[in-house]
Amino acid sequence: MSGGMGAHLVLGGNRSGKSGFAARQAAESGLPVLFVATAQAADEEMAHRIRIHKANRPAHWQVAEEPVHVADLLLAHAGPERFVLVDCLTIWLTNLLLHADPGLLHRQQQALFHALQQATGPVLLVGNETGLGITPMGALSRQFIDENGHLHQKLAQLCSRVTLVVAGLPLSLKGG
Repeated sequence: MSGGMGAHLVLGGNRSGKSGFAARQAAESGLPVLFVATAQAADEEMAHRIRIHKANRPAHWQVAEEPVHVADLLLAHAGPERFVLVDCLTIWLTNLLLHADPGLLHRQQQALFHALQQATGPVLLVGNETGLGITPMGALSRQFIDENGHLHQKLAQLCSRVTLVVAGLPLSLKGG
C-alpha cells in the first residue's frame, strides 16, 4: 500500500454516520488501530462530546490526541502492521485556521499530502462535507468552506477510496 494507495477518505455531514462507518472499517481490518483524535476541549460542550466519543471507542485502540501535527503521526505510524484512523479533518482544519501562525495551515496541509503519499499501510481520514448549504456571511466561515473544499478535493485525488456517508448509508465515490 505504498504511495498512499491504502488511504480512504470518508466524508459526510454532521451526524451522517461517517464516524461510525469509519470505526467499523477500522475494526474489520483485523489490524491494531491507532485512532488520531483532533478535537480539543475548548469548552464544556466540546469536552462532553469528547467524553462520548471516548466511551464509544474500543478500549484496546491506541489513541493519539493531536490537534495540529497529524502528518507527523502518519509518518511515524502508518505502516502495514497498523490501521490509522484520523477523526476528524474538519476539526483539524478549524484548529489550523484559528492558530496564531497564519502559515501553519498551508504547511500542515502539505505535510499531510506528503505523509499520505509515504504511508505504507491503511489510513482512513474522516471529514465533514460542508459546501452543500448557503454561502456563510462571515469571512472566516467563507474561508473555512473554501479551505475545506480544496482540502477534500486534493485528498480525493490522493486517496484510493472515497466514500460519502448520508443517513448512515455509505456511497462509494471512488475505488469501492
